[in-house]
Amino acid sequence: MPDVHPRRWLILGALCLGMLVIGIDNMILTLAIPALMRDVGASPAAVQWILDAYILVYAGLVLTAGSLSDRLGRKRFLLLGLGSLGFGSLLATFAAEPWQLVVCRAVMGAGAALAMPSTLSIMISIFGADERRKAMAIWQAVNMLGLVAGPMLGGLLLEYFWWGAAFFINVPLALVGILVVALVAPESRGPARPMDVPGVVLSIAGMTTLIWALISLPHEGWSVTVVAALVAAGVVLAVFAWWETHRVYPLLPLTVFKDRDFSGAALAMVLVVFTNGAVQLALTQFLQGVLGYGAVTAAFALAPLALTIAVGNLLGIRLVGHIGNKPLIVTGLLTLAVAFAVLGMIRADDGYLLVALGLGLMGLGTSLAQPAMYAVLLSAIPPKHAGVGSGVLDTLKQGGMALGVAALGSVLSTAYTANLPGDVRGAPRSSLTAALDQAGRTGSAELAAQARAAFTASMSTVFVIACLLTIAGAISALVILRGASRPGGGDGEPRDQKGRPSAAPLSSARPRAG
Repeated sequence: MPDVHPRRWLILGALCLGMLVIGIDNMILTLAIPALMRDVGASPAAVQWILDAYILVYAGLVLTAGSLSDRLGRKRFLLLGLGSLGFGSLLATFAAEPWQLVVCRAVMGAGAALAMPSTLSIMISIFGADERRKAMAIWQAVNMLGLVAGPMLGGLLLEYFWWGAAFFINVPLALVGILVVALVAPESRGPARPMDVPGVVLSIAGMTTLIWALISLPHEGWSVTVVAALVAAGVVLAVFAWWETHRVYPLLPLTVFKDRDFSGAALAMVLVVFTNGAVQLALTQFLQGVLGYGAVTAAFALAPLALTIAVGNLLGIRLVGHIGNKPLIVTGLLTLAVAFAVLGMIRADDGYLLVALGLGLMGLGTSLAQPAMYAVLLSAIPPKHAGVGSGVLDTLKQGGMALGVAALGSVLSTAYTANLPGDVRGAPRSSLTAALDQAGRTGSAELAAQARAAFTASMSTVFVIACLLTIAGAISALVILRGASRPGGGDGEPRDQKGRPSAAPLSSARPRAG
């Protein structure tokens, strides 16, 4: 068990500030797209690259960054990541061409990949098992609040300033984060061990190719390029898995996936982010395209999500010591399923009430389930692998979200087209935005009503699928996870099926040096 640091709660505040910078940076750009297209001359394809460059670099590097932070220093990587985020944001503020924004977003994604695993791994190293669940719930709440606050802050900045303010706001936040982390956070690292250079190369190549294919799928469909990328990613990641099982000092200790708690919680987490990413994509379009909200109003319409996240985390902190992680995960997932069922009942003329109720239940369910998932996942990872363990969790989240947006986004688009009347032809069949644009130019109230009804029906289809997948996640958690929290759960020590400490090494039984 790690030593308890005397300034651990102050350090947690510093880590949460860094986490807030990352969360806001990731989401603040979502409302600036129309301004970028107008002022910088960004085409729809360029806009897509501006958005995707961040997640592509982030998802490709985060596993490797987590492993390197274990070896070279977690505080060092956190400071380097926050510095890269601030630097990329400063450059993006004064970008004059779309390609410059793409490069800046890639730098920001690299910064997030360097910093994100360190926030969690430092927290693991300073808290004992008895306080770690509480610390983790606070950390997760700040993480999720950053994702919600990003669009809100972006909406306010775009209302009163130019689009560059959505980038520039990250600069002072990053500077404050660097100062606070530098002053109070301790340096920590795992035991010295050789670098797995082939593993690093295979990990970056495989994950970058996979995420590129997933984010390209909604736009290109099952093109030859996308299929080839998916096949190549599968081959490279299979070689990576084989390589890692034959190393004495692997980049990624794959044996953690043999732990049923780790695998069960990982599956549940992937299903949560798979559904949440696509659901938020659909809701954003619904609020603006169907309800007619402006960018700022649409951002603040997400407030019930933020409020119930805070309430759910406080509730979870109190309950976990009494009922354990498994009941919280199952209860949270079932609450999410109810939220999706409520959202699936929305019709085009229903207004905001059901949206607010659904968002509130989403926040409550997610905040009950996710901290408990993190506690279960991290209890399978020894402290010396805290950085790479955090990288694994971030990789699962980003991969699941990209897959969800690709799969459920395609369902949303296909169902929208299918729900339109047959006499609606041309551009309006491609998207709700295109239909409303044409309706505005031609003055056709009928076309606007048909498009809104078709989109709402297609959104309901997505919510039904999300509901069913979340129920499946709850059932899998109920079946796979152990019935009680493991003794000392969250201490980072491997456990056997009965919860006893296990001496099994985190490397293959047939080790090969290197």
